[in-house]
Amino acid sequence: MSVYVDAPIHRFRGMIMCHMMADTPEELHEMADKIGVARRHAQHKTLLHYDICKSKRGLAIEYGAIPISRREVAHLIGEARR
Repeated sequence: MSVYVDAPIHRFRGMIMCHMMADTPEELHEMADKIGVARRHAQHKTLLHYDICKSKRGLAIEYGAIPISRREVAHLIGEARR
């Protein structure tokens, strides 16, 4: 099981953001706790995920998150819909 982060390209309030998602909700929330992102920021739109800033992405990678491409994000979303 894994946690994933895509490329930081989205701008929000002066920050550059990316998405953090995981194979299970438990893994996702555990990583959010480790990198200091409050669980109330979890989003449940298409796929459970967090929008995190570039510096938090770096921390997530240090803790074992796997960088993935936008194509891989689309694949994860497709899998979640099935």
